[in-house]
Amino acid sequence: MSLLSPSAHPRRVASRLRERLARADRVTLAAAVVSLAAGLLPFAVAATVFSHHSANHDEGVYLAQAALLLGGQLEFHAGPLADAVHPWFFIEDGGRLYPKYNPVPAALFAVSMGLFGEPRVTLAAVAAGNAALVYLLGSLAVGRRAGLAAAVLFAASPMAIATSAAFLPYAPTTLFNLIFAVAYLRSVRDDSLRDAGIAGIAVGIAFFSRPYTAVLFASPFILHALWRVGSGLKGFSADSAASTPRALAAAGLRGLPGPVRRHGLTALFGTLFVGVTLAYNVRMTGSPLVFPYQEFAPMDGPGFGERRILGHSVEYTPALALESNRYAVQEIATRWLAGGPLGTALAALGGAVVVWSWRASGDPGGISAADHSSLAGDAPGTPGFRRTAGVLLAGVGVSVVVGNLFFWGTHNALADLADPTDGLASLFGPFYHFDLLVPLSIFGGVGVVAGWRALRLVRDRLANRGVSPAVTRVALAVAVAGAVVVAGVAAVDAASEPIERNAEIDAKHEAAYAPFDEAEFEDGLVFVPTPYGEWQNHPFQYLRNGPGLDGDVVYALDRDPVENFAVLDAYPERTLYRYGYHGVWTADPDAHVTPKLEPLDRRSGDRVDAETTVGVPERVARAQVRVDPRRGGAGGPDRATYTVADPNGSLAVDWAVTPEGVRLSGAGGATADTADGSAEPVPFDPEGDVVAVTVTLVDPAGATYTYRQEVTVRVTEGGEAGVGDERVEVVWPPERSTCRLVTECGNEGTYLP
Repeated sequence: MSLLSPSAHPRRVASRLRERLARADRVTLAAAVVSLAAGLLPFAVAATVFSHHSANHDEGVYLAQAALLLGGQLEFHAGPLADAVHPWFFIEDGGRLYPKYNPVPAALFAVSMGLFGEPRVTLAAVAAGNAALVYLLGSLAVGRRAGLAAAVLFAASPMAIATSAAFLPYAPTTLFNLIFAVAYLRSVRDDSLRDAGIAGIAVGIAFFSRPYTAVLFASPFILHALWRVGSGLKGFSADSAASTPRALAAAGLRGLPGPVRRHGLTALFGTLFVGVTLAYNVRMTGSPLVFPYQEFAPMDGPGFGERRILGHSVEYTPALALESNRYAVQEIATRWLAGGPLGTALAALGGAVVVWSWRASGDPGGISAADHSSLAGDAPGTPGFRRTAGVLLAGVGVSVVVGNLFFWGTHNALADLADPTDGLASLFGPFYHFDLLVPLSIFGGVGVVAGWRALRLVRDRLANRGVSPAVTRVALAVAVAGAVVVAGVAAVDAASEPIERNAEIDAKHEAAYAPFDEAEFEDGLVFVPTPYGEWQNHPFQYLRNGPGLDGDVVYALDRDPVENFAVLDAYPERTLYRYGYHGVWTADPDAHVTPKLEPLDRRSGDRVDAETTVGVPERVARAQVRVDPRRGGAGGPDRATYTVADPNGSLAVDWAVTPEGVRLSGAGGATADTADGSAEPVPFDPEGDVVAVTVTLVDPAGATYTYRQEVTVRVTEGGEAGVGDERVEVVWPPERSTCRLVTECGNEGTYLP
């Protein structure tokens, strides 16, 4: 017995690959090149335009879910810290945090995260797979050359590029829908049980990924299968009436009509995955019929009437549905399909050619049998099969458009219907209609082939009229070059605008995350702000926790002081940081912020002394010093203030934090003309509080400029003097800001040392 050398298998694989490439024709090779380019382009966009993720914060949800799956978990187990680490679109259930989305797209991202440490590999693989499957589906329905053109149109569509470059579920779900469609048609054409089984598995996974999307795509195929099964059973009943029971029993399942066996197998595997979906629901929500998204927002599903998610609600009427979806389809036709209006015109031409061909000969476009050969075998389908495939593709377009009328998500994605640059649809296209690209691209491919044949007819007619071959070739070359230029300009024009908008957002994100790109954490704990409410990864989806809420860095929301101290107590040995920024965080890509990542320290003792020193311009007439607790404590004054008359040059304010409260101890050498409560400490909530120390400078005209420091404090027990002694603990340094005309201005006045 001989053992194979380590290089034997790679050599064998390489040899087989060379053999297949040698046998492949030009159309097959071109399709492979298109698929490869279709994968590389979204990867490049993801690595550059979406280098810090997009404005769609669902990306952070799927990537956090992928990390959980890699860690062997379906949810975070945060316990009492759940609110402090609560990610966007996760559901909190007794200290357990689980996502509102099903795990199929996240599982795909997890594969490349585990194998390569780079989830963008999955984006490339999905985009390449979708282009290849569009080619195969087009080959089955309208011919290989039209399928090749369809793959180009699909891969070059701005919606396919932008959506496939982000960690979103639409392109991955379409991948399984396309596998289902190709396998289903092959099972019908070849009477193949294997392909029928593959179709069932694929549509089942698509259902597990996005149930409503899968149902809309599969609806025409389901209707076709029911019709075929019904026809088969009707004929079987007539035949079985003349057969003996013994003969029927001996025949068993093999005696059933082919459509019944094939579509029954597809339905069986599809139903198994429906069962997996319902079992997942039981695991996550406790009920098989309650999906996680329903648990998160019960009124976020399909239907009319009041639709609501979190604080956003709409009275979703049929009229609003028609308006929103009409606009969405219009946007796809003019902006998000390859070539914009030109691509839509090609699809319309292709559809007309197919219908005309059915009426004339039953064969779309008169395409030759060789063109209809699929990669799976040499035998082309019959004209009847191709007619069925074309009808099913058209049915997909109808079901996607009609089905989305019942879902208010399209309306939300469009935001302002009068402004095509507003809403998430302006960045990714109307992504709930993503599957509509499939029939549009395939019929567009027919339009391309029809145009090419028209040029050949023109060449033949010119030759018959005696025009020289040289002149004919030049004329055709000019016509083709002009068409390519027009198509290229239209495609670039359609894609450039959303890419530029996304690039502006990425530039904003890159500036905001610059401190993290430069930092190296080791057992870090970072408090992050909450501009959109108490959610992690909304908007800062780049800052995600690992599945164990541990690792080199943990991110926690900067919230109420009592809650912040609970986080600090849970991670007592970590190096502390506070992430902040100067400016106001909005969705406007031009509204940049200036970030800072500030190291923090926990200081404690019987007393913590501090001094605030500020510069004083010449025109300042007086300065008011004030201390204010956010929560306050029992007894003592609510605040302490004093005014310094005619400060000069600079002003030093001494203050101290003690278990009894915060004490202002003087004006640092300046003369105070009033003082009320400055000698008596201002109590704060001993469980945790934020105390603001402000110095407000006032000029003769009454204009003010305020220096503000906010320190997080609490009272603790125990220490070097023994258990029972009260001590004060502070988070240092305070948060600092400078404000004009007001004494409190939040992040807009954040001080950057």
